[in-house]
Amino acid sequence: MKKISMLALFFTFLFVFAFVLYESANAQTTAKTATQKTTKTAIEEIFKKVFPGVPFDSIKPTDIKGVYEVSKGSEVIYFIPDPGYLFVGDIIGKEGKSLTEVRKGELVVEKAKNLPLEKAVKIGSGKNTIIEFTDPDCPYCRKASEFLEQKKDVTRYIFFFPLPMHPDAENKIKHIFCSEDKAKAYEDAMKGKFDDQKYEKCDKPEAAELLKLHKELAGKMGVNGTPFFIINGKKSVVGANTPEIEAALIK
Repeated sequence: MKKISMLALFFTFLFVFAFVLYESANAQTTAKTATQKTTKTAIEEIFKKVFPGVPFDSIKPTDIKGVYEVSKGSEVIYFIPDPGYLFVGDIIGKEGKSLTEVRKGELVVEKAKNLPLEKAVKIGSGKNTIIEFTDPDCPYCRKASEFLEQKKDVTRYIFFFPLPMHPDAENKIKHIFCSEDKAKAYEDAMKGKFDDQKYEKCDKPEAAELLKLHKELAGKMGVNGTPFFIINGKKSVVGANTPEIEAALIK
């Protein structure tokens, strides 16, 4: 009986000890999470006081101690609370790659998940999904479009972002929106078939509203030039970089 009692006592002690360790670890984790939330809130408040005129979507710590990432759209700058500096520029890794550009690409890809694809001009039905921001009068956009037209394994969702230096681009875009076959009208525009301005101009309010929406979406994405691509929800490509586009496609 004595041996059984000692054994029972041992297991009781082991259980209590394990329970105390668990509760201690759980309390430490909870405290750490609360501290992180408090720190994040505190950093945001400090930033607002030091730079009240700088808007932001989020502030989060970087891998560099004491340096915080400040993002707005797809733009990234850095805040150093002590001594209260704002750093605008790229952080370069030891491999020579811009970590800032990598982060910008990640932000764009993340924001692309919320794009209303039903508002885009859809072309194709292939396994690769490509979201495009383009301008029908942009020569680099036309080059990229010519390249993608040859691909039969892509589904393209096209949003328009007419650049100020192309005064006729908006009329061409509205003509595309009003066309029964929008995909064909888009391809005609990208091949320069409307450059003589001999096309039917569309003054429907819904076309103007859709164009306004496209431009607003481009602004929220941080797009400031064309063409711009998000491929398969993973990779962003700036410009008519066809080798980079090709490399991002699923073979």
